[in-house]
Amino acid sequence: MDKVCSSAGEAVADIPDGASLAVGGFGLSGIPGTLIQALHERGATGLEVVSNNCGVDGLGLGVLLADGRIARVTGSYVGENKEFARQYLSGELEVELVPQGTLAERLRAGGAGIPAFYTPAGVGTQVARGGLPLRHAADGSVALASPPKETREFGGRTYVLEHGIVTDFALVRAWRGDRHGNLVFRRAAANFNPLAAMAGRVTVAEVEELVEPGELSPDAVHVPGVFVQRVVELTATQAADKRIEKRTVRA
Repeated sequence: MDKVCSSAGEAVADIPDGASLAVGGFGLSGIPGTLIQALHERGATGLEVVSNNCGVDGLGLGVLLADGRIARVTGSYVGENKEFARQYLSGELEVELVPQGTLAERLRAGGAGIPAFYTPAGVGTQVARGGLPLRHAADGSVALASPPKETREFGGRTYVLEHGIVTDFALVRAWRGDRHGNLVFRRAAANFNPLAAMAGRVTVAEVEELVEPGELSPDAVHVPGVFVQRVVELTATQAADKRIEKRTVRA
């Protein structure tokens, strides 16, 4: 089955208002920037996003956030984005904070058909006890707090129950992909992309290099095409557009 779409706009055209999205990337590494921009141009709003972070001001998911298109974020890192902090603290944005490893496993579990699992991460904290602010009121008070989670002992150790995540759509970026949707990620850009790809009921992948079926070694494939419904081939300019948040070295 040829899953290649003619454009990013075509690939996201049916994402409706209020849709839930799993989005790959870590910081700005491996973000599906072309698909995010196409979704922004489409005008969808009230989106519920599951992503490690929400981009930065003016880039990545930060573009959607700045225009008030995102209603809820499930993530583990909210730094580098002043608008995110402003919307969260003013009550404009609902936020579920999740330990990073737990978030990764919740996405993987959802994609694997596992409804829930137990983990020691968060035991003894508000992650398990509840009370984390999900949404603030305009005056800064907590309007909605996280509920307590079920805990259980195994082998004398306490674990907390976490639920797998399945979203309506997933947006990811891959280094190479074929027309059947098999994907290969490169180095750090792998991050949350394979997990997000698994979690979406409809997964859209933008690929830097599109190859014909059979050109990818089965041993090299990180996400098989069964998880991917649409593929968008990036132009050379789009593929080369890779931003970083902060330079840590100098020439």
